[in-house]
Amino acid sequence: MFCGAVRLVCAQSVLFYSHSVCKRIFHCPRISFRRAAFTAQFLQLSTEISSGPMMEETGANPASVLTGEKRSFPDEDPDHTAKRLRVEEEEEEEQSRGGKDEGEQLDEEEELCEEEEEEESFADMMKHGLSEADVGILKFISEHKGFSGILKERYSDFVVHEISKEGKTVRLDDLSVPADVEENSPDCSAAEVQVLTEEQKQQLDELQLFKNKEGSVAIEVQEDSKEKRTLLHKAVKTLYPGLETKTEDRQGKKFIVAYHAAGKKALAEVRPSAAPRKHSWPKNRGSFCHFVLYKENKDTMDAINILSKFLRVRPNMFSYMGTKDKRAITVQEIAVLKISAERLSHLNKCLMNLKLGNFSYKKHPLKLGELQGNHFTVVLRNISGSLEQVEQAMTSLRETGFINYYGMQRFGTTAVPTHRVGRAILQNNWKEVVDLILKPRPGAEKGYLVKCREEWARSQDPEAALKKLPVKRCVEGQLLRGLSKYGKNNIITAFGLIPRNNRLMYIHSYQSYVWNSMVSRRMEAFGLRAVEGDLVLRGASAHVLSAEEAEKHSIHDVVMPLPGFDVIYPTHSVGRGYRDMMSADDLDIDNMRHKVRDYSLAGAYRRILIRPRDVSWELIQYDDPRVPLVHTDVEKLENAPAPVYLKEGKYRALKMEFSLPSSTYATMAVREVLKMDTSIKNQTQLNTSWLN
Repeated sequence: MFCGAVRLVCAQSVLFYSHSVCKRIFHCPRISFRRAAFTAQFLQLSTEISSGPMMEETGANPASVLTGEKRSFPDEDPDHTAKRLRVEEEEEEEQSRGGKDEGEQLDEEEELCEEEEEEESFADMMKHGLSEADVGILKFISEHKGFSGILKERYSDFVVHEISKEGKTVRLDDLSVPADVEENSPDCSAAEVQVLTEEQKQQLDELQLFKNKEGSVAIEVQEDSKEKRTLLHKAVKTLYPGLETKTEDRQGKKFIVAYHAAGKKALAEVRPSAAPRKHSWPKNRGSFCHFVLYKENKDTMDAINILSKFLRVRPNMFSYMGTKDKRAITVQEIAVLKISAERLSHLNKCLMNLKLGNFSYKKHPLKLGELQGNHFTVVLRNISGSLEQVEQAMTSLRETGFINYYGMQRFGTTAVPTHRVGRAILQNNWKEVVDLILKPRPGAEKGYLVKCREEWARSQDPEAALKKLPVKRCVEGQLLRGLSKYGKNNIITAFGLIPRNNRLMYIHSYQSYVWNSMVSRRMEAFGLRAVEGDLVLRGASAHVLSAEEAEKHSIHDVVMPLPGFDVIYPTHSVGRGYRDMMSADDLDIDNMRHKVRDYSLAGAYRRILIRPRDVSWELIQYDDPRVPLVHTDVEKLENAPAPVYLKEGKYRALKMEFSLPSSTYATMAVREVLKMDTSIKNQTQLNTSWLN
């Protein structure tokens, strides 16, 4: 039934994951198991892997999935909860630890619980999604027969290590603080440590480690003086990152009250300061502390938001070379302005699924795009392919590579693909832009978004529709806020309230759609050889190959343009295809400058084939689907034993490793190995009969 196409969700992965994702999207324990299972599948498939990540699940009791009960972790040592990175908490608990404002989370949950629309199953809703063919992904280049396997049954099956611009693979292998920091650190003196009693330290430890997140610890100020209070405030905030303090009068006595910076009350009362706290900073030390961030099941921005709340600084104090997705174990370099390695190291005591290390001081921050790429370790479980099929598939990946398509993540997961919005922007059709973003749409969406869209369709009143949104920072909320502020006759200005990167995402998605479509046409027409009229790069410029030159070049030299005003096009039939396709979209390929400068597209060139580096693979036998099959950086640091692979087992897995340049999609490499359609729509339909 599944031959030739991957089964991305198996019975176990659905059971393990469906409870938390059901709570996250629908947040109703009454929701049907069938819908929860499809929701799990949807979230698993919609995660981006573009030269960067995804993640795992641990076993949950099926009964807890069906009844909405909280998972238990019998293996867990209660005294070491915070140090245990492989713990799987419910999704809402993870988010409350920094991913979202608590007030917003509660409002969302109330809205979501009202949205129990049982009349349409998740499978039915995903029929409205995109398939690969809808975004131009049509061709394979390998000749082997496809086989099935389970991608990301656990998030630890997908491990990503960043590759720096110097070509070094970033790894977490040192948790120590640089020696010069320990000598010069002004953060905490012996006098400050001594002002706290052992009992107070124990209470603060428990508060910091989430054991009493919504509680507080009151410390009476003996022999009250401003100096004594200041010393207590500083001792608590320095020794216990993530805790805030305030002074209170209680029955004529002064108390220093410590409470959790990630708790509901704290988020309502405390706002991050505009700049780092004023600790003295040695002049001979670089202003930026660089460190390696190891994270599990969190995307990069979620992790940075958590760190910023614990350190009480704004997220823009952090810089990084690339964002990594949620459902993976990922390792990357981060830099932060004037926060000491010692303070960062303290966070390892209280953070869940995050670990910081490899500290150093430098004079410069990190810049987006500075990385060379990413190294992937991917486990495909329960594969059906024979040894011969696997060898053929992986040898082809190593020697020939895969078509460098933009993956499905580039085009969104709902019934309104992002490239359609991008096309409307380029057409200067602003009414359609608003309509596409705000109109009701079929498919899976959060309840409050459904209500917002319905209100907009009914009243066309931006203020009324905005009131339906508990979270105003989404694209819909930002657009409605702009329409409310500037009026419906000033859409361009209103649209400008959406962050620039989000706005550009739409037009870049359209470029990607055209590129995918034209590359499929080129592969169909000319196959795996360079031909007259193809383009190759000479320096930063593109050159059209003559017939004689084409004989001296391989398919790996050939590039194709993303449409724009500063590129040239192939001179063979595919070049004419660009013009025909864009003309059909009512766009002039010779005039890609927009009256709004941000939306003028210069274009770029992209290689049509990518041959991964450092490709290796092995077949693994295993019995227990819950057992991790990858040895992580944290496990190595803790001297945990490496996974033991069986000589014979119930199941087989394909473990593969490869490195890709930035802006390349690992899903497209996996697609080529398995020969599958990676779209949510297709995978949901493949699994419908199994779930029934």
